[in-house]
Amino acid sequence: MNISVIEKEEVLHLLNHLKKSPQTNQRILSKTLGTSLGKVNFILKELGKKGWIKIKRASQSKNKLAYIYILTPEGIKQKTKLTSMFLKRKIEEYNRLKKEIEKLELELENMQIKTN
Repeated sequence: MNISVIEKEEVLHLLNHLKKSPQTNQRILSKTLGTSLGKVNFILKELGKKGWIKIKRASQSKNKLAYIYILTPEGIKQKTKLTSMFLKRKIEEYNRLKKEIEKLELELENMQIKTN
């Protein structure tokens, strides 16, 4: 699965949610991630194929279509990598924004000095 930055973020959020709530369902995941049910289903199947999660039928559930999504050791490893990449990207974004804010504040300060 060759995934874009946005999709990596969706996968990370999905893995985080599965870690906290392995007995969640795809509708809840869809609402939580703000994406379609079909996309959630596709991502879950792909993560299962890659060995990042195990998908098991919830035998104790009244709902016979209920599943449990368990992160595998490989899934935990990949979640850690995605988290590291996400954090690095957000720090870079923060630093760019901080510089832009400082530049705009300086411009505004200069404009106020000239108008006084």
